Amino acid sequence: MSVVPLEMPRKLIDVEIDGQAVRVPEGATILDACRAQGIDTPTMCYADNLTPINACRVCVVEVEGARVLVPSCSRMVEDGMKVRTDTDRVRVSRKLVMEFLDSSVNTTLASSDWHRWVEEYGADSGRYGDRMEPLAAGERDAREPGHHRQPDDPAVAESVHQPVKVDNELYVRDYSRCVLCYKCVEACGVDAQNTFAIAVAGRGFDARISTEFAVGLDESACVYCGNCIGVCPTGALMFTSEHDMREAGTWDEGEQSITNTICPYCGVGCELEVHVQDNEIVKVTSPSDHSVTSGHLCIKGRFGFQYVQSRRPDANE
Repeated sequence: MSVVPLEMPRKLIDVEIDGQAVRVPEGATILDACRAQGIDTPTMCYADNLTPINACRVCVVEVEGARVLVPSCSRMVEDGMKVRTDTDRVRVSRKLVMEFLDSSVNTTLASSDWHRWVEEYGADSGRYGDRMEPLAAGERDAREPGHHRQPDDPAVAESVHQPVKVDNELYVRDYSRCVLCYKCVEACGVDAQNTFAIAVAGRGFDARISTEFAVGLDESACVYCGNCIGVCPTGALMFTSEHDMREAGTWDEGEQSITNTICPYCGVGCELEVHVQDNEIVKVTSPSDHSVTSGHLCIKGRFGFQYVQSRRPDANE
């Protein structure tokens, strides 16, 4: 006889969203309730397999009686709560967040949903001016927290553009694409790996993801599990294989196949999604809803696929 684990039943709470009565389980967030109603709510820093920390504020909604807009990804529903998701105040706030992010960060590799939302909300990052020239390698890391600088040219938008950090063979860090969503920090911390190799350093616009004392990854506590890559929404963290193929213009997701299999390295039973292009494994991921991994893997599961590529010279003949 198979045993199916069941959760304890939860009390249902009555809330009102955009004038419609909704019943959701106690402990659900406003975002959960919106999704249950089919309401399209923009997100950037939210992930189903991470604790929401409402960093980006693009999912804000208006709650009756609340002084400020609230992040729907982390605010729990309350009995009798009245929520408005499409007021002028909400739309203006979401639009500004999108414009601020796109004016200072390269979001070209963000999800198709993000680009659709930018278009739907009419976000125009160009109105803040052209982006400044990229900073030299290490210049952004060397900035002191709390020191405010006058811009050299007020007509030019400050940006986080800087050279790509390539300091290992497994993945690259392109912080010109980083929106400070905190997902990598959460995955490296209590939500998955519990390594705490990275955190947010600096303040204000100079805030950035950094290792302790900004040392190289090989000198940090990083164990190269790659769980930070798995949750990054903008391509700031990327497989070296993918980065090199994108640079060469050969990366084509339309030509890739994905095969689900079980990791061969140990008996835990982690499910892998093997991405293959031109008969070569280009990267490995894991389903975020998998009961064993929750989308997270170790270094062997995520990067230990190179032995598969070691074929005899005549293997393809």
